[in-house]
Amino acid sequence: MKPEPQKLSLAHESLTIAYREKFIRDSLNESAETKKRILAQCARDIGKAVDIIIDALNKRRKILLCGNGGSAADCQHIATEFVIRMSHDIQRPAIPAIALTTDTSNLTAGSNDIGFENVFARSIEALGNSGDVLIAVSTSGKSENINRALQKAREKGLVSIGLLGKDGGRAKTLCDHAIIVPSDDTQRIQEGHITIGHIICGLVEKEMYS
Repeated sequence: MKPEPQKLSLAHESLTIAYREKFIRDSLNESAETKKRILAQCARDIGKAVDIIIDALNKRRKILLCGNGGSAADCQHIATEFVIRMSHDIQRPAIPAIALTTDTSNLTAGSNDIGFENVFARSIEALGNSGDVLIAVSTSGKSENINRALQKAREKGLVSIGLLGKDGGRAKTLCDHAIIVPSDDTQRIQEGHITIGHIICGLVEKEMYS
């Protein structure tokens, strides 16, 4: 028989509730403060990224995205917003965007055969064309596969946008345009990245099709 779970004492339960409420409050406040810093420090950079993407799309180019872990999920999310739509009030054609993070056969074969540090660069070599846009998402800017992807993008004539955090890392020097979330906390940076992604997608959609 399974032992019955122990019941918390009323005092312990009260402490747990108080701890959780504080954690929730602190987390939301930290996230809000990060967003305020993004507004103060990154608004112009976000607007420049919108200009870069609109210019590329007007020239019939496409958007490629790469990132690791939670940033990989952000790449899929942002690519989907471009391809499908952000606003249900705007009827528009699909915007060509590809997350290089979704093909497990490609990623595992590349990791096995040419090294994980090369998987995104290899896909850019295969799919990227001059004038396309690469959005590279990295909280630290230090991931080798992201930095090699940015190098390959430069070699092939893509315009690169870095969604970065902390001090931008080496990626800051390798991308054409950096948006650096002003935080050292990975969670807060990731929250900032998806918010910035939504803003960029929304502005591109509205300015091109509304």
